[in-house]
Amino acid sequence: MSKLSVYFKESYNELTKKVSWPTWAQLQSSAIVVLVASVLFAAVIFLMDFAFKNLMTGIYNLLF
Repeated sequence: MSKLSVYFKESYNELTKKVSWPTWAQLQSSAIVVLVASVLFAAVIFLMDFAFKNLMTGIYNLLF
C-alpha cells in the first residue's frame, strides 16, 4: 500500500507544481479551433455521403 500512496503523492505534486496549465484565454481559443475543425470535418463527410448516395441511386435507377 505504501507504493500506491507514494504514487498518488508524486502524481499530485507533478500536477500542481510541474505541469504548465493553459490560461483561460488559451483554453477558449483552442476549444474554438477544435469546434470549427469538427464542424468542417462533419460537413465534408456529410457532403461526401450525400454525393455518394445520389450517385448510387442514379446507378441503381439506370440498372433496374
